[in-house]
Amino acid sequence: MDKNDTGNEPDLWDGAKHDQSPDGEDADSLQMTVDVEGFEGPLGLLLDLSRRQKVDLAKISILALAEQYLAFIEELRELRIELAADYLVMAAWLAYLKSKLLLPIDEDDDEELSGEEMAALLAFRLQRLEAMREAGNKIINRNRLGRDFFARGNPEAILVDRRNEYNATLYDLLTAYAAQRQRQSVSTVTIAKRDVWSLSDAREILTRLVGELSDWTPLDVFLLKYIPDPSMRASVIASSFAASLEMVREGTLALRQDKAFAPLYLRSVGTK
Repeated sequence: MDKNDTGNEPDLWDGAKHDQSPDGEDADSLQMTVDVEGFEGPLGLLLDLSRRQKVDLAKISILALAEQYLAFIEELRELRIELAADYLVMAAWLAYLKSKLLLPIDEDDDEELSGEEMAALLAFRLQRLEAMREAGNKIINRNRLGRDFFARGNPEAILVDRRNEYNATLYDLLTAYAAQRQRQSVSTVTIAKRDVWSLSDAREILTRLVGELSDWTPLDVFLLKYIPDPSMRASVIASSFAASLEMVREGTLALRQDKAFAPLYLRSVGTK
């Protein structure tokens, strides 16, 4: 088979063709050329053709391939150790692929990969390795702050313009309003303590003033000077009326009312 019969399919190892050696030598001059029975050309091309089933690995001498590989590695060791690692992977997989071709196929073993699948897996791993190397080179060769570009001496302040935007439906507004009204409706009611005139206070004052009542005197007029706060008017009148009824029952005080809802008059019983 012609060693240049590769068709129009892309070479899987194009990524390594443009590398430069430490001395500036192009990577094409560092490619390993294999010369074994049935094939003569780069090792990467041999692996690619074997994957495409254009080269019969069963006819290639693994011993001759290993000897040529060791000789090539000796020459390449001091120049491109990473390139030597790539060739080590390719040569190892070629040997493994041929061993798979020579050994009988176990039809019961469904989990083991075929030679074509393992070759495709190798190509994928090498492509991923090349992608990682390219990404690493891009990161290393990026412009660096303080070397390729410099920061401003007087940086500008960062102005933050914040705008609140509310997106709500009529139902959302009604729900929020109802919740707010419900929170306001729940409150603690505290009833202030009112000052009251007790029955004992009213009886004590009426008993002391009974002797001064020489004529019928309206109860309201009599109690005006004892109402310091208008809010206590109802308490004073109620307590005084209750105390006066007690005194009428005891016979020490007389009450008079001309008609319904008319003013109450009171005087001492001993007064004529």
